[in-house]
Amino acid sequence: MIAIDGPAGSGKSTVARAVAARLGVDHLDTGAMYRSVAFAALRDGIDPADAAAVAGLVRRVSIEVDDKVMVDGEDATVAIRGPAVSVAVSAVAQNQAVRTELVRRQRAWVSERRSGVMEGRDIASVVLPDADVKVYLTASDAERARRRAGESGQPGHQEVAADLARRDHIDSSRVSSPLVVADGAVVIDTTGHTVEEVVDAVVALL
Repeated sequence: MIAIDGPAGSGKSTVARAVAARLGVDHLDTGAMYRSVAFAALRDGIDPADAAAVAGLVRRVSIEVDDKVMVDGEDATVAIRGPAVSVAVSAVAQNQAVRTELVRRQRAWVSERRSGVMEGRDIASVVLPDADVKVYLTASDAERARRRAGESGQPGHQEVAADLARRDHIDSSRVSSPLVVADGAVVIDTTGHTVEEVVDAVVALL
């Protein structure tokens, strides 16, 4: 099992998918799971900051993350990456009940497989502390903003950079499962490197 953590824009999803493809194993984007809960909350008219209501929601919502992201049978692959969900997901991810339930599901995913690649913000530190390989990806602020601006189609970086700074602060300062470099994790700076180069570095750790 390979655990890949890192902040937004560090290249987690791209690298994790590529590593899984090269090794011929399954891949799970745990961030998509949190986004799915945020999507479901907005869909149902639930305030993402209403901890009790969101806690009830996460226990009953069906989430399937594969090539497509299905939420209660609805294809939410595109919707979970939209601006409304991007704003709401931070509040959802701070909800302890949400984290407890999704970690349970993530560990169940692992127990069903002999190998795989899991990415997120607390994989090596909380979900899979005994992972065979633990990697923390990072990149310069400018590089992360450039990538995110490209993904969102925004021509400028200022708004994207501000959003990244907000997400970094929330992720690293939350009480439950903050974003940290886990013990034993190898830090890889992806700035200026191709996806293949980063994948090579991760696979070399096996």
